[in-house]
Amino acid sequence: MGRLVLLFAAVSCVYLLAATALNPRENYEARRPPPPAEAVDAALDAANLNDETPLAQRYAVWVSGVVVGDFGRTWDGASVNEELSRRVGVSARLLAAGAVLGCVGGVLLGTWTGARPRGAADRAATAVSLLLISVPVVVVAVSLQNAALWVNQVTGVEVLRVTGEATAGLDGGVGERAADRLRHLVLPTLAVALPQVALYSRYQRSLIAEQVGAEYLRTARAKGMTRSRAVVRHAVRVTLVPAVAYFGYSSALLLTSTVFTEQVFGWHGVGEYLFESVGQGDVNAVAAVCCFGAVCVVAAGVVSDVARVVLDPRSRTG
Repeated sequence: MGRLVLLFAAVSCVYLLAATALNPRENYEARRPPPPAEAVDAALDAANLNDETPLAQRYAVWVSGVVVGDFGRTWDGASVNEELSRRVGVSARLLAAGAVLGCVGGVLLGTWTGARPRGAADRAATAVSLLLISVPVVVVAVSLQNAALWVNQVTGVEVLRVTGEATAGLDGGVGERAADRLRHLVLPTLAVALPQVALYSRYQRSLIAEQVGAEYLRTARAKGMTRSRAVVRHAVRVTLVPAVAYFGYSSALLLTSTVFTEQVFGWHGVGEYLFESVGQGDVNAVAAVCCFGAVCVVAAGVVSDVARVVLDPRSRTG
């Protein structure tokens, strides 16, 4: 219940801020010749975007629609629900692959380097991770794009696609179309996953390094278990409980990543929709995208809590 109240408060704040700062009327005033003021007001009233209507009244209309799952209309009369649902599918394909690769890769890398603290591999991984964390996501995406273009040029074969989700007008069987989508997916997935791998590996590395000298690991090794097996069998299980909570609530970074990644690689997902909506002053669309992001964060928190209960028997008895 508390999460639902927090979600409602966050989304309401986003709508009120967007309704105050954005001006969809400019889309009509920029036309030449500009339409009559009465026609503009009628169009804005139909979408509940008229800035001359009191903000409280617009908010009440918007909330009444959101409660029944209707996010309203865009400034030009299109359905926000239809456009958002189409773009959510695009972003979900990108986020799912990036999230899995980022989490799994981060845990594996952090476990490996944490079991060998201050070694050559640990120092190299630390340097690369800090670089990826410090560099903006858009720089990582553009660097991957340029590297792929260089590889394609050197090999003379378009190994990786650098823009779009699929090749337009491609004729072929199911296997050929699937391979084409995979070639388009590789680069944006890496752009999303690499910063996550860097971030999660640092956190997992610190957790594993704290457990390396623990009594239970020394006991396991005294019984003949190798260090790697002792870490995987015992230390990883202990560290996954706090790591899962961290991974769940840091999922908001994935949404930030996809906003810039979609722009660089030309994916028509939620991130691109947010950019377009802000530029057009489309209050309803901006609020809907931010609502989707808030729902994802809350859902990640719920999944994190469930995973903690599964991994930690003490939480079940408590």
